[in-house]
Amino acid sequence: MKKILVAGASGYVGSRLVPRLLQKGYAVRCLARNPEKLKSRAWEGVEIVPGDVLKPETLLPALQNVDAAYYLVHAMGNSGDFSERDALSARNFAQAAKTAGVRRILYLGGLGDQGERLSEHLKSRQEVGAILGESGVPVTELRASIIIGSGSASFEIIRDLVKKLPLMITPRWVNSRCQPIAIRDVLNYLVGALEEPRTAGNIYDIGGEEILTYADMMRLVAEVLGKKLYILHVPVLTPRLSAYWLNLVTAVPMSIAFPLVEGLRNDTICRDRRIREILPISLTPFKEAVARALASEKEAHVESRWTEASTYETAEAAGAPFRLLKDEQVISTNAAPAQVFQCFQRIGGDAGWYYADWAWKFRGLLDRLIGGVGMRRGRRHPVELRVGDALDFWRVEEIQPGKSLKLRAEMKVPGVAWLEFKVAESGAGKTVFTQTASFKPANWLGVAYWYAMTPMHFLIFRNMARRIVQAAGR
Repeated sequence: MKKILVAGASGYVGSRLVPRLLQKGYAVRCLARNPEKLKSRAWEGVEIVPGDVLKPETLLPALQNVDAAYYLVHAMGNSGDFSERDALSARNFAQAAKTAGVRRILYLGGLGDQGERLSEHLKSRQEVGAILGESGVPVTELRASIIIGSGSASFEIIRDLVKKLPLMITPRWVNSRCQPIAIRDVLNYLVGALEEPRTAGNIYDIGGEEILTYADMMRLVAEVLGKKLYILHVPVLTPRLSAYWLNLVTAVPMSIAFPLVEGLRNDTICRDRRIREILPISLTPFKEAVARALASEKEAHVESRWTEASTYETAEAAGAPFRLLKDEQVISTNAAPAQVFQCFQRIGGDAGWYYADWAWKFRGLLDRLIGGVGMRRGRRHPVELRVGDALDFWRVEEIQPGKSLKLRAEMKVPGVAWLEFKVAESGAGKTVFTQTASFKPANWLGVAYWYAMTPMHFLIFRNMARRIVQAAGR
């Protein structure tokens, strides 16, 4: 195998797989809807090509001269029917791979027995594997349960629950069995399957050594954290009610929480051990995987996070007949441009928003209540940012080190909103800091929304800009 394509390279698993393929000496090509998102990664020698699995005409050029392709794409988190998107995406990709002469496809799917009335989420994952195989290209499908690692959505749900709730009232699904696996072991299997020809055209279950219930996992995470945890089971909590609760307590929003919770009613354990004989890797114990994940978070060394692959859709307003509305704050300061840049680059997450954090949190709570992403996604790293990073209810759209930062809103608003920070030297030896909040209404409701919020915007944005400059001066 000479050239490897990774579809889904910006996702949680894909972001960690690419560096390992490079370490092995492979020529790696990444398929990206937004190439700028991957160009900000420190991946030397990676070829990044534009393409979208929902647009088949973009796939054939990306798959030319490729020996093997990893398919790590999943539509969960988008609006609409994610299972239909998953099926269409897989069909487009498989057909393009066959036409391009790709020799193998490797796919990471989900565990679960068909006889157990699989949830829509798990059923979709397994259907994707079948669709990829229909093209005739040999597919290696690895099916996993919960992945334990810093930045994993499933792990963050468990961690948040244990950290915040000493007493947990839980539904029956906490007694479902699963076989969690450490992210490092998943990556070892993905690379190992590529290098082992015998895995081509087969489906394998991958998991850790331990079979645990979700209640067991929460207790073990509490042990690692040094916390006491009490669990009370009740029979009345439905998956939807449980998802609403997770939406309010954890960082994971409703659009992801519900399909995940619905899948928890199914046991997700390995039914065969063939992969252990073909690829006898040393598996990481559950508590060790948890300790590693928590240590990575504490050291701010989170290689990738579930938020990076999220594609929450905001109301598009490009064709709407409404002008761009702005709030602009311009301040001159004696602080150096680099100092001002450092201050606004640290915005959000635990550092807050420099002014009226209570108002930002309240807006995030309102967003959560109507199904949005809210403010609890935080940020991947306390200081560094890169294109594609989630930042509370914003997404980093552009960043020029030392010069500017542009964020696009992912909260639910009737239009498209941006928040941009710029810094430049003035002719008088001073630094000019410009902060611009802009909004393109999608309709008349959007116009009314902007003007209704104008007094609050004026107060918050003006004082936020002043606080940023004051912090730079200090």
